[in-house]
Amino acid sequence: MVSQMNSLKSNLKPYLPNSLLTAYQRLRIFSNNLLDLQYWDREKRRLPGLGWYLHPQAAASRSSMQKYKDRHKGQRCFIIGNGPSLRQMDLGPLNNEFTFGLNRIYLIFPKHGFSTTYFVSVNRLVIEQCSQEILALTMPRFISWYARDYLGFAPNLFYVRDPNDGTLGFSTDPGKRIWEGATVTYVAMQLAFYMGFQQVILIGVDHSFATTGVPHKVVTSTGNDPDHFDPGYFGKNFRWQLPDLEASELFYRQAKQYFEDVGREIVDATVGGKLNVFRKVEFNTLY
Repeated sequence: MVSQMNSLKSNLKPYLPNSLLTAYQRLRIFSNNLLDLQYWDREKRRLPGLGWYLHPQAAASRSSMQKYKDRHKGQRCFIIGNGPSLRQMDLGPLNNEFTFGLNRIYLIFPKHGFSTTYFVSVNRLVIEQCSQEILALTMPRFISWYARDYLGFAPNLFYVRDPNDGTLGFSTDPGKRIWEGATVTYVAMQLAFYMGFQQVILIGVDHSFATTGVPHKVVTSTGNDPDHFDPGYFGKNFRWQLPDLEASELFYRQAKQYFEDVGREIVDATVGGKLNVFRKVEFNTLY
């Protein structure tokens, strides 16, 4: 069949205008490239948005995401932030709970003898510098599409995409899009909503940083990290972005509204946390 098509093209070539031949050649190259994953790696910077909709692995992530729809309907979960307040808590009881861990939460696993049910990371700098550690995790991991260069494609690795269009939103279908909301915690909230959790409990979301400066500015740590549960979390020479607490509050209020509109809730059990968006509860009263 292929030889016959090539023969037909050769016979018709003298009678076709150059513009039509050029269009045919481009179409053929493009159709072949659709099946070539390396093509998408070459094109991702020129057509980043289009790549999300056409890249085979992006399509696979969107399809696989569907199995998590309402998987935990009616249940509760914990979203574990990475604030210093975690040092004041016994996280052992969480071994029997559904949990979302964020960014470098795995540094705390050996101390408490458990790992989280799910893992979420969307910050490019974190993923770039911790890619091998993230790849070593075995639980389902939800990662920013824009950071795929550092992780590739592996089992239990799901990509999500934030178009970064500056809007204030909340996704009820992360397979289509998701808002980063100035904090990875917000991404976990949208995933928890999609999975059907009735109650989401926050811990370790201190909402307070000793390190200050222009929000989103990239800085390099010069010593121990005072803003997270482990001094090596963003330790010496680690590059990270300063927080935007004001913007994150706007998104948190959006999440609160979405949950309450369907009879669900987010509560805050952070020890000494400074966030005043969600109803406060004592962690020890949850058991």
